[in-house]
Amino acid sequence: MELGDFAFTSLPQIATPRALSGASPLGLLQDLRGTWDGMGFNVIWRPNNVPGAPNLDYFLELNLTHETLQFDEIPGPIPNRGLLQRDIKMFGLSYLQKIEDRIVIDPTTGKPAGLHIEPGIWATVEATQHPNVGPTVVRMASIPHGTTVLAQGTAASIPMRPDIPDISIVPFLIDNPAKPQSFDEIDLSKQSTFRTPDADQHFNQAMLHNPNSVLLTALDGKNIKNTVVLNVSSSSGNPVPGGGTANTAFLEGSPDEGPNAKTARVSATFWIETIEGAAGAADVQQLQYTQTVLLNFLRG
Repeated sequence: MELGDFAFTSLPQIATPRALSGASPLGLLQDLRGTWDGMGFNVIWRPNNVPGAPNLDYFLELNLTHETLQFDEIPGPIPNRGLLQRDIKMFGLSYLQKIEDRIVIDPTTGKPAGLHIEPGIWATVEATQHPNVGPTVVRMASIPHGTTVLAQGTAASIPMRPDIPDISIVPFLIDNPAKPQSFDEIDLSKQSTFRTPDADQHFNQAMLHNPNSVLLTALDGKNIKNTVVLNVSSSSGNPVPGGGTANTAFLEGSPDEGPNAKTARVSATFWIETIEGAAGAADVQQLQYTQTVLLNFLRG
């Protein structure tokens, strides 16, 4: 992730927007710089191809995670050429995300099993006339399973603790959220071989009812003085035009048979929280996020 002497340049030079003069060109992304390290929770309904069990082809995987997020500022402006309007500049950070499973140990290394690695870029986008959109932020992510994600949205700063909503892990029929399909695996009091083994020893029911309860617990007893809210989605038009996902042929599947594991939509909210220091100590910052990925599986 080291950028060395690399820097974007443009010919001819694009004028810097007046609003950026004298301020960090990263805007509200500036506090992402550096390395963040912490614990988290992941849940996924995934296919479970077990011969002889066609009616039980799903599996609820639960992970207690250790995560590292490293952000490095990209030197120089990122030029974007325009046809309908003048050229614009973007400013951004490259990032590398690494996620491990704290429960599962890799027998070959004796270390926590790797779950996810994601290189990408966060960038600011200035206001435009074509399309008529105010300042936004964009996250461009590359997922090694075979998906790329472009999620665009808004950034805001609020002088208070974040409003973290409840979320549900109940799956639903493709393109039909009004048809939830609940399964016994969500209930930890019910034994199942189609859920992470010994789940009741590592997870509690509140986590399955609302995964964001983990984030709320981490805020208990803390005085949040300010929160930067980064809200992005891959759905074009929600909240801004642009965005989308692209998948490999395997994930897309075929029109006749349907998808294997198509990433249809990604939405995420990041909160950069400034926490009042205890007993006169300096304030500290905490990064939290929630992310929902809609995967399309064709169930037999």
